[in-house]
Amino acid sequence: MSRKTSTPARAREAYEQVPDRLELHCLPGRITLEALAVEGEAEVIPRFTMVAYTGEPLRVEGWRFPVVVDLEGLSIPSQRRPVRFGHSMYAGVGHTERIAVEAGRLIAEGIVSRDTAAAREVVASGKRGFPWQAAIGAQVAQAEFIRAGKSATVNGRTFEGPLYVARRTVLGEISFVDLGADGNTAATIAAQQENELMDETKDTEVRGTEAQDAPQTGVAHDEAEGAGTEAGPAANPTPPRSAPAVDPVANIRAQALTETKRIAAIRMVCNGRYPEIEARAIAEGWTRDKTELAVLRESRPKAPAVHVTELVVTDRVLEAACLQAAKVDKPERYYDAPTLEEAQRQFDGRLGLAELIIEAARANGYVGRERRVTPEMLRYAFGQNLQAAFSTIDIGGILSNVANKFLLEGFFGVERTWRNLCAVRNVSDFKTVTSYRLIGKDQYEQVAPGGELKHGTLGEQAYTNKADTYGLLLSIDRRDIINDDLGAITTVPRKLGRGSGLKINDIFWSIFMNNAAFFASGNNNYLTGADTALSIEGLSKAEKAFLDQTDPDGKPLGAMPAVVLVPTALSAMATVLYKSLEIRDTTASKQYPVANPHTGKFRTEVSRYLSNSQYAGNSEKAWYLLADPMDLPVIEVAFLNGQEAPTIETADADFNVLGVQMRGYHDFGVALQEPRGGIKSKGEA
Repeated sequence: MSRKTSTPARAREAYEQVPDRLELHCLPGRITLEALAVEGEAEVIPRFTMVAYTGEPLRVEGWRFPVVVDLEGLSIPSQRRPVRFGHSMYAGVGHTERIAVEAGRLIAEGIVSRDTAAAREVVASGKRGFPWQAAIGAQVAQAEFIRAGKSATVNGRTFEGPLYVARRTVLGEISFVDLGADGNTAATIAAQQENELMDETKDTEVRGTEAQDAPQTGVAHDEAEGAGTEAGPAANPTPPRSAPAVDPVANIRAQALTETKRIAAIRMVCNGRYPEIEARAIAEGWTRDKTELAVLRESRPKAPAVHVTELVVTDRVLEAACLQAAKVDKPERYYDAPTLEEAQRQFDGRLGLAELIIEAARANGYVGRERRVTPEMLRYAFGQNLQAAFSTIDIGGILSNVANKFLLEGFFGVERTWRNLCAVRNVSDFKTVTSYRLIGKDQYEQVAPGGELKHGTLGEQAYTNKADTYGLLLSIDRRDIINDDLGAITTVPRKLGRGSGLKINDIFWSIFMNNAAFFASGNNNYLTGADTALSIEGLSKAEKAFLDQTDPDGKPLGAMPAVVLVPTALSAMATVLYKSLEIRDTTASKQYPVANPHTGKFRTEVSRYLSNSQYAGNSEKAWYLLADPMDLPVIEVAFLNGQEAPTIETADADFNVLGVQMRGYHDFGVALQEPRGGIKSKGEA
């Protein structure tokens, strides 16, 4: 069996990604090919019979484990399916007359009904004992993977995993092939001939007719010997004395005519494309049929039944192999199924760091046989000694792409509350940028009867921000390479990503919490007193203060509060206020029940930085009521070119260092923006 195409049915684990096409090769001795002789004037058409599939597990190219085809789920579109040579629609052989599942086996019977060179070769070569095989293509509609330790009953038999069960398949065409893809399932076709081949019999009849049409020639035995001529195949024994004399000129003409026709037929078959076959066929007296067989063998693919993907190492295959070796969860998020299949087939999830560098160096022209990484090998791997005519494998790009995936895992693995509180700005350089929030005199004016619109004025308030670069350099040294430690390109990037995530948190919360001048009584956005503790009353007071804020013209601001930001100590109370319909107070002076007017009103955000003693302005009781950052942000984060995640780059180490360097950097800036966008409650007196 061999794989013709490879497209996974669904995105699952690597060993469960299976092709949607397979070919069933019959087992040895399962084909009978008969070509009968001509009986009188009627030709008996050659027939074939085969047991195409016995229902047993078979190894298939492209499938990691053996495959059993469930014959109950095999769909046969019609009984008359085309039979070809080497899967080519241009090389027809015949058709089937009967396809059936009998006793857990797939049976196919048919006739050699095509009058083509391919059909004649199948019949003629079968007579001479050529071991033909048959390939039956099937489209896989549904496949099931049976894990180790499990079993499945298919075709009346029970099979132990691991294996695949092709539950639903659709039968395609049948082809005669001369070489199967899997030596363990190679078939031997027995071509049994009871009489002469139909085509050869026909050829004999033609030659005999030509001889009869020619003038009857004959010479006395002693005359032939005396003349020193050979009578040839058309010569007759010495005729009786009463026989008429034979015209030697007519005999020569007949033989010349036959030879001329043979040479013309050979040249027509070769058609100027096979001069060596043409010259040999003319010189050795080949027939037209023999010449056609030679031309067909020369022109056909060397292995028509084998469809094996060339083992090509590409950047993406090496990247996918790195992820498989690092046991990344769901690698199909990053690479398509054919790439993952090729990586699994070539490296089987065992690619190491040293092997990765060696593969890249050899793909770039390195011819040394060392099994350990050398400085010269590193230069080839990084393209510094790239040779012409070699495919380029960018090891720096591979390491960077793989490392970036782990970098993001580290970056997103730290707290990201800041992202839900800020506005995001895209800047193109590191210069200070200024933005203007237009609030104030922007109301419409009544249009005069003449239809003229009045010019309005907008109050402009400016806010600035500036991106800076933050980064770190780490190295994969000689010990990691010698130890073949692929974890070096997974652990190091995770650390770089985590470092970037921690840095942006550090900058953000340092600026946000150092807000004594930003959240102040003079800005009407700072509340103090025992009644500001987080509760129904405290939240109601903060909401009123937010809604009572005005723009520079003294008119209502119009923005609405949306987020309650609390430290970890107030997380439970904030959740209760957001989700609970009723809150009871157990003090004697309180009445029950108490309805919660703030249910589902404000989204809760919690940050551990708010109460951390390393930051100025920390408190376990203070909390904030903020507007939606898309509407009126109190703080803004600017990213260079909109790149919110950090970047990692990989390069060869210095000349005197055997290793690989990695650097991670992140360009961003943080700045407070609009004081009217939030209310701070001290939470205590």
